[in-house]
Order: sequence, then C-alpha cells, then structure tokens
Amino acid sequence: MRTGLALLLLSILAACGPAISPSASVSPGGEAVAVNASGPRISQPPVIPPTPPGTNLPAFACADLSGGKTGVANSISARTGETVGYDRFVLQFDSIVPTYTVKRQTKPVFTLGGSGQSVTLSGTAGILVTVHSATGATTFSGSTDLVHSDFQVLKEARQTQDFEGYVSWGLGISRPTCMRVFMLSDPARLVIDLQIRSS
Repeated sequence: MRTGLALLLLSILAACGPAISPSASVSPGGEAVAVNASGPRISQPPVIPPTPPGTNLPAFACADLSGGKTGVANSISARTGETVGYDRFVLQFDSIVPTYTVKRQTKPVFTLGGSGQSVTLSGTAGILVTVHSATGATTFSGSTDLVHSDFQVLKEARQTQDFEGYVSWGLGISRPTCMRVFMLSDPARLVIDLQIRSS
C-alpha cells in the first residue's frame, strides 16, 4: 500500500514539474543550461589606448635649437624636474608656445633684461632660453629663480628678462650637455630636457 502511494506521488510530481526541451541540459545543480544558443553575438569594438606621454620625443641634440609659433602669449609658470636620464625645465604659456631659441653658453653668466647688468647662476655652463613674443608681467605665478643643487645637470633656472615682448630664462648647468627641446599642448608648454650622461 505504501509503495503504491509513493509511486502515485512521484508520478504526480513528475507531471507537474517543468518540461525539459531538447535544446537544454540539466546541470548538476538542477538548473537548465542552454546548449544551442541561437541569439546574435555582439562584440565590442577594439579600444585604442591613448598614446602615453613621453613617447615619440625628438632625439637629444648637442646643438642650439629653435621653433615655436608666430603669435603672442603670456607666460604662466616655470617648473623643473628630474627623472632617469635627464633633468627637465618647462615654461608654460596661456595659449601657444611663441617662437623661441635655446642657445648653449660656455659660462652660466646672463644679462638681466634692459639693465645690462649680469648675473652668474649655479653651475659651470649655461643655456639661454628666449621666447618672442611673450610677457609674464601680469600673468606669471610662482618663483622666477629655481635652485636645485641636488639635480645632476640643471643647477638653477632664473628668469633674466621680461621686456618688450621678450621673455628669457637662464639655465645654470653642471656641465655642457645635449638637449631635447619640444612643445606640448593643453596647456601650451616649452619643454627642455638636459641629458644626463653616465660617466
């Protein structure tokens, strides 16, 4: 009698349970898993990562350099930094990097603007950075004399002129070295890397 009731109960449960279609299989956990999925497969387009900063830079050159764009800009700030292989000087502008020259000097002696007085910076050699047409009289913030005795090459960066559309900076360096000069945008910057040569 009990066996008959158990069989009747099992047949009722089997009749009320979900039907399993041929296109699905039952996983060990009891869930139905589709075997033949017929829906479209959508794949995301490949994402091209942005070019990391510091790539495609010009080579170091042991020569004077020039460049820039014709126009007027205000100098905003100057900063320095050191990294593996070079020390860096950056001059930032509000719109474009105007025409510039970067010239090497045998001594770190620079003329101060229209006064004609001279100043000697730290180091044994120098680099004169001149930008035309630029001004920082009302827009420049931060120090105009950056001293870094702990840097390997760049020992001091000092503004030497801001007069009649010319802004100049003198760089006092520990020894003559090759340079890498280039411009960056957003914001507009003139970047000068001073190569550190291993001895």
